[in-house]
Amino acid sequence: MDQSSSRPLEREEIEAFGAELDALRQRVLGSLGEEDARYIRRIRSTVRWTGLGGRALLFASVLPPAWVGGTLLLGLSKILENMELGHNVMHGQYDWMRDPEFRSQSYEWDTVCPADAWRHSHNYLHHTFTNVVGRDRDVGYGVLRIFPEQPWHPGFLPQPLYAVWLALWFEWGVAFHDLELDRVIRGEKSPKQAARELFPVLRKASRQVAKDYIVFPAMAGPLFIPVLAGNATANVLRNVWAFLVIFCGHFTDGVESFQESNLADETRGEWYLRQLRGSSNLEGGPVFHVLTGNLSHQIEHHLFPDVPAHRYGQMAEDVRRIARKYGQHYETGSLVRQFATVARRILRQSFPSRPAKPRPAIGDVPTLQGVAA
Repeated sequence: MDQSSSRPLEREEIEAFGAELDALRQRVLGSLGEEDARYIRRIRSTVRWTGLGGRALLFASVLPPAWVGGTLLLGLSKILENMELGHNVMHGQYDWMRDPEFRSQSYEWDTVCPADAWRHSHNYLHHTFTNVVGRDRDVGYGVLRIFPEQPWHPGFLPQPLYAVWLALWFEWGVAFHDLELDRVIRGEKSPKQAARELFPVLRKASRQVAKDYIVFPAMAGPLFIPVLAGNATANVLRNVWAFLVIFCGHFTDGVESFQESNLADETRGEWYLRQLRGSSNLEGGPVFHVLTGNLSHQIEHHLFPDVPAHRYGQMAEDVRRIARKYGQHYETGSLVRQFATVARRILRQSFPSRPAKPRPAIGDVPTLQGVAA
């Protein structure tokens, strides 16, 4: 599937499209209140209690069922903290509460990536330059060729193996990709600057490593190894899950990449169109959506990153209706289906491919066509 099913829009239609989405955003922001505050506080409490329960069971892991249960509970806690709590709080979705615990600029999450680095690489670079090749560093995370516009070289041939490595160590990939080490290699960034930026990453990573792989295992005494293994497994579960959700929200067959020319004098309506065409959703039930941090509604998240994510489900009905009204493709599918297209894209782009033909900017007619996987 590609985005070619989206019909060309005249400039007046693009701005009308943007105005309808702006109105939807303002309507939801104007309705935020105590119910939304209770929701995020429940998530915070769930993160704490599942974390405590998981670690307590791991301390009793001389019994195999306790180890399995403790590892799964701790993994659940880390997934919820990463996806539904940390990610969404750091987007400013709950700044309106004026609660220091949920303040976007001071929240620090349970992962090796420092929050300040993530706010730069994700909140600024990724959400500003979504899928713009050469500007959005989340495209392949510096190690994968995702779109044919990215220059091919032989180092991409084993990239399916790189993808497996990235999934298992995803928190480390996120932590280091903002350092732009590839630019250091190309001489575009000084080693001195990279060293300055590396220090906060190493400081945060050392705390995380000490907590999960030294302090808690040591507290277990003779059960040091089972607790160490449980903590490591919980981190891997969180890493793989985050990788799946994020890649299925950005790199399925139905998403589009963009050139820097799209950014020239980009209007609000054109920005909305780029977010719609550069994102894809996942279908599932309420529990599934919570476990993804509601990033299963990746389209809505890219359109409205500062709106509390638990509202995306209700907003999705309006977004789909507006997209249909203006003849725009709304990419969605099951986790299995979407990941199959992601895997196919990673495999296909590991081989040389013909450069994509230059395409007009979103505001031009005809509209951009979808990129073949």
